[in-house]
Amino acid sequence: MPFSQRGKKITTVKMAFHRRRNHYYNRFRSVLPLISAVSGVLLLLFGLLSFLAPTPIDTNNPRHKTMLDTTNDVVEDTIGKPGEPVIHIPKKGRKDRDVWSSRNSKYFYGCSNASNKFPNADAITHPNRYLLIATSGGLNQQRTGPFAWLSGHILINVLLLALMFHQTCLQITDAVVAARILNATLVVPKLDQKSFWKDSSDFSEIFDVDWYISSLGNDVKIIKSLPRRRGKTWIPHNMRVPRKCSERCYQNRVLPVLLKRHAIQLTKFDYRLANKLDTQLQKLRCRVNYHALKFTDPILRMGEKLVHRMRMKSKHFIALHLRFEPDMLAFSGCYYGGGDKERKELGAIRKRWKTLHASNPDKERRHGKCPLTPKEVGLMLRALGYGSDVHIYVASGEVYGGEETLAPLKALFPNFYTKETLSSKEELKPFSSFSSRMAALDFIVCDESDVFVTNNNGNMAKILAGRRRYFGHKPTIRPNAKKLYRLFLNQTTMSWEAFASKMHTFQRGFMGEPKEVRPGRGEFHENPHTCICEDSEAKARKNSEPRKYGKGYDALGDDIPSDYQNVDDEPELPDPDDDGDQDGPQETGQFNETGMDYDELTNEEPELEEILSD
Repeated sequence: MPFSQRGKKITTVKMAFHRRRNHYYNRFRSVLPLISAVSGVLLLLFGLLSFLAPTPIDTNNPRHKTMLDTTNDVVEDTIGKPGEPVIHIPKKGRKDRDVWSSRNSKYFYGCSNASNKFPNADAITHPNRYLLIATSGGLNQQRTGPFAWLSGHILINVLLLALMFHQTCLQITDAVVAARILNATLVVPKLDQKSFWKDSSDFSEIFDVDWYISSLGNDVKIIKSLPRRRGKTWIPHNMRVPRKCSERCYQNRVLPVLLKRHAIQLTKFDYRLANKLDTQLQKLRCRVNYHALKFTDPILRMGEKLVHRMRMKSKHFIALHLRFEPDMLAFSGCYYGGGDKERKELGAIRKRWKTLHASNPDKERRHGKCPLTPKEVGLMLRALGYGSDVHIYVASGEVYGGEETLAPLKALFPNFYTKETLSSKEELKPFSSFSSRMAALDFIVCDESDVFVTNNNGNMAKILAGRRRYFGHKPTIRPNAKKLYRLFLNQTTMSWEAFASKMHTFQRGFMGEPKEVRPGRGEFHENPHTCICEDSEAKARKNSEPRKYGKGYDALGDDIPSDYQNVDDEPELPDPDDDGDQDGPQETGQFNETGMDYDELTNEEPELEEILSD
């Protein structure tokens, strides 16, 4: 083909190509606005879906393993009021450890038998030496009054009602030891029947008096009433001893009066015996507290019936001493989010105690002085591995805020019981008019529970903690409120597993483990170290066996020493017996006038450290 023709053909092809390109380009320009609009709509929809969709779960990230995962059949609870962040909590508890017992408890046991060097009561008791005590509620009850007026309703002050019973137990125990120190015959203690709650129960209606006398026969001679003198009623000489009075104090202050008067009654006997005593006297304390004090048959039968009904519902159960009554909250000076209504109501109650300083709620909470809310207690227990199917028995008075306050706890633990829900009114009728007997029923159930949880370290919690240590170190959980304050503050910023992990860390040393509390620290009835022995042979055999989990594994599921002591988290406790000079003789003064009624002595301000003591 000639060169000119070939050039024309190429030119024709190029022109056709440009025409087609222009044609497609013009068509593309015509649909470009439509494509842009559709793309914009799709982009907007994608952004909206991304915003509404749940956060993807990284199964390789341990922080996310406990989040909801329907593909793996993990079911969870969600709690939170409208407007509050929702907390997602796995329903099932931990299966990788036993949450109902301590691995090391089997190597410790209660041991309170007297030594051969402890003389029999018949050999040391002097004739014409009689000791009486008048127990007291310890709260200046006539001053504080029985009622709190809140929202137009009268709330019975159950905080003070239960106080009498548990404080009485401590006074009865110390009375036996005081009689032993004085080589005197003890008259069965007189209970406080004159305080505002009008509980007319005497000793024999709460405790088995015959067992009390016979079981202590080798230690102290005990009689039911003071003998008559010259055919007339013998009126004892009333006197008071200093708080935390030591053995030497009793010998120097009380014994000279006893030798002269022959029969004395120690009035307002709360905390009138030193915390630290000779080993044999401490063991006597344990024999009284853990063996001689036994409830009457009607109380025992009803208490055992409540325990049986809890056992019928579940193999294991938790007993919770909630301590969220109005008086408790008012005295603490803490704030719980109830707005002006709460500040007004609790502030009015707080004014009863004239010596209380103005409260700083944030400071009190930072220092661990505030009871946990029912919701916080529930979250703590779920984080420690107790699932939503766990049954809980709640020993509590009138909870501030009522059902609204209890709702989160009941959502976390739907199997929620009290003695009132487990019994009929007819069954409780013999007890319901007597605060001490009702408190005794709660005490029995809490003592028999697999796990006991206290929301405040008062007398009931301390007595039960000591008793549970003595009888096998059954788990007793006390919130480490100082550390948990910040954890609850930041709970919505972390995954559930991270929250649970920190909870386990902070609760070390607060779970009732053996050797958790150093010997001599705190009140003896809470930490009866003198009366707890270690089975060294069994522990040696255990230590010689191959370790499955590594050295120091314990029930918390972490490799920590079994005698770990969370010393840094313990409150700074003063020496319980540091009350100054107590050893001088004492007979003169206002507390030594014969026949003075002990109730007339309650004219001082309430001892504030005892107001929270139940």
